[in-house]
Amino acid sequence: MKYIDEFRDGEVAKSLAEVIRREANPARNYHFMEFCGGHTHAISRYGVSDLLPANVRMIHGPGCPVCILPIGRVDQAIRLALEQGVTLCTYGDCLRVPASNGLSLMKARARGGDIRMVYSSADAVTLAQKNPDKQVVFFAIGFETTTPPTAVAIKQAAALGLKNFSVLCCHVLTPSAISSILESPEVRQWGTVPLDGFIGPAHVSTIIGSRPYEFFAEEYRKPVVIAGFEPLDVMQAIKMLIRQVNEGRAEVENEFSRAVDRDGNKKAQQLVAEVFEMRKNFEWRGLNVLPYSALRIRCQFAEFDAEKRFPLGYQSVADHKACECGAILRGVKRPQDCKIFGTVCTPENPVGSCMVSSEGACAAHYTYGRYKDVA
Repeated sequence: MKYIDEFRDGEVAKSLAEVIRREANPARNYHFMEFCGGHTHAISRYGVSDLLPANVRMIHGPGCPVCILPIGRVDQAIRLALEQGVTLCTYGDCLRVPASNGLSLMKARARGGDIRMVYSSADAVTLAQKNPDKQVVFFAIGFETTTPPTAVAIKQAAALGLKNFSVLCCHVLTPSAISSILESPEVRQWGTVPLDGFIGPAHVSTIIGSRPYEFFAEEYRKPVVIAGFEPLDVMQAIKMLIRQVNEGRAEVENEFSRAVDRDGNKKAQQLVAEVFEMRKNFEWRGLNVLPYSALRIRCQFAEFDAEKRFPLGYQSVADHKACECGAILRGVKRPQDCKIFGTVCTPENPVGSCMVSSEGACAAHYTYGRYKDVA
C-alpha cells in the first residue's frame, strides 16, 4: 500500500471484520486496550467497534498527552503567565484543559495573561529571539514523540545564548503508564480492568522502537501489537492479538513495520538522553504519582528549566468530583458512564481533560459515538 486511502478501504475492512469474527472464539471474551489516543480517535471516527463481534471489546487507555496532564501542572503554567508575567507558549489543546478555580490557560489569557498557541517548540525559540526583553516559557507536554523537538529547542536556545527562554517540562513516558495499569488492574474506588493485550502506540514507537514492550509480553504474559493509526491498521492489529490469545502466545508483533523497527530512532533517543533525565516521580491524571514516569531537564541545561528559573512549587489538585476522567483513563469506565458526559461536560465546556483533545476518549465518543447511546 502506498496511499492513506488504501488503509481506509471499506471492502477490505469488511473482509478483515469477517476474519476477526471467524477467529474470535465465541466461548470467551477478549479485552484489548488501545493505549494511544490516536487509536481511540480512529476507532471512534471510523466505527471500528461496530465491525467487531460482541465478545471483542476495545478499552481506552491513558495515551492522550493532554488528558493525563494533572491540574497542578496547568496551574503552574497559569501562575507563570499571570504572576510572573512571562509569555507562555504551548500547543493548542493545552489551552482548554480545566485547571483550578474554574480557570484554563485560555481563560487566563482573557484575564490578561500573555499566552500563545504555537505549532512547535521552535516557534517559542523564535519568539524569544524576537523579544529579548520578554521571558518566554514553552509549556512542553507529550509522550516520547514530542520530546525530541523540545530537546532541539533547548539546544538551539543554548547555541544562540538566549537568556529569556525556558521550558516547563511535562514530558511523560509510555512504558511507565503501561506498567502501572498491569501492576494494578484492580482499582479500589473504580473496579477491575480486564486486559488480554495491548495495541501499542504508533508515533511513540517510531522513537523508542518495539524493544521496550518486550518486557510486558514476557513479564505479564500480555501480547502487544504495534499498529498504525488508520482503521485497517487497527483491525489488523486486533486480528493479530486474537490469534496470539487463541494460541496462548504473548509476544510483541509489529503491524506498523512501514515506520517502526525494534530499535527505534537512535539519533532521537541520544538527543533526548543528552538534554533530559528521569524524574523520580510525576503525577498523572487518573494514574496518581508514578515513579520514573517523566523527564526533567539535566543540570547542564538548568538555565533553561522554568521550574528552576521561577518560584514554581508543585501542588497536587483533585479532579472535579463529578468527573470520571480518572476511571476512563485507566480503562475502568467508558465515557458514557460519566453522569455529566454530553450535558454539563462538552468539548465547548470541558469539565474533565478527556473532553478537551480530539484524542481524548470522551471527545472522540462525543463526536462520533453518541448516536449509538441514543439508539
